[in-house]
Amino acid sequence: MAVQTALTDRVEDLDVGGAAASLDLQIGPPKGPRRRITGAAGDGEYPLVSVIVPTINEARNLPLVLAEIPDAVHEVLIVDGRSTDGTPEAARSAYPSARIMTQEGRGKGDALRCGFEAATGDILVMMDADGSADPAEIPRFVEVLLGGADFAKGTRFCHGGGSADITPLRSAGNAALSTTVNVLFGTSYSDLCYGFNAFWRHCLPAIDVDCTGFEVETLINIRVARAELTVREVPSYERPRIHGESNLRTFRDGGRVLRTILRERLRPAERPPVLHRRRLPYNLGVGLTGETA
Repeated sequence: MAVQTALTDRVEDLDVGGAAASLDLQIGPPKGPRRRITGAAGDGEYPLVSVIVPTINEARNLPLVLAEIPDAVHEVLIVDGRSTDGTPEAARSAYPSARIMTQEGRGKGDALRCGFEAATGDILVMMDADGSADPAEIPRFVEVLLGGADFAKGTRFCHGGGSADITPLRSAGNAALSTTVNVLFGTSYSDLCYGFNAFWRHCLPAIDVDCTGFEVETLINIRVARAELTVREVPSYERPRIHGESNLRTFRDGGRVLRTILRERLRPAERPPVLHRRRLPYNLGVGLTGETA
């Protein structure tokens, strides 16, 4: 499966439903649940965007992350792993409209599964709570989906991407695991283990998260490939974690990723699920207004 790369922050002359449009998303504090596009292409609803943020003991980081959430976001879901530092309270204070829930099990994979099930948006965005992912990049992912992709996959290792956080050891491990997946599944991923991604709701049956840990990104990337979904890589810059230490453990979690790759390779091939795509009709105009639907 060929994976394309989106190299710009703005998509010009998007052709969606026969209407050419230029989309420019504003960044700012949360303003409301649903936005409306107006412009030369006419009026039309902008797709609802849900942002899912798994957390555990991120009370110092989360308010800084939530302050950067784009204006166009429909809802933010905080899925907490039983934090002991007041993370849910910090989230509620920083972003009063956030939906805050406690995950059923443990681990990042389980938290994302809970968030995916609870999200109500047309587009789902998954991102970390430690400040390494830049919320201002969310419009870049959304534009790629509006341009025809099913899954917008963040990557630090292409032109326009980068990382101020990854260690040489983790980078080498990621490269080796990415190559393994590319050989076994016919993909061309440049970054297998990055947690900043976005996708249309219709991808959920194919993704079907059933793992618990940091291997979740690998599981998702493999399953969207096996389901023959259209994937485009989106350059993203990973910032340093703001406060605290990562819960990721290089060798332990690298081993989990490798076991996930082998398990998915041995899993019997299935017919790709029937996807009920809802990309259209979203009539994109020029600019994002403050009107609510």
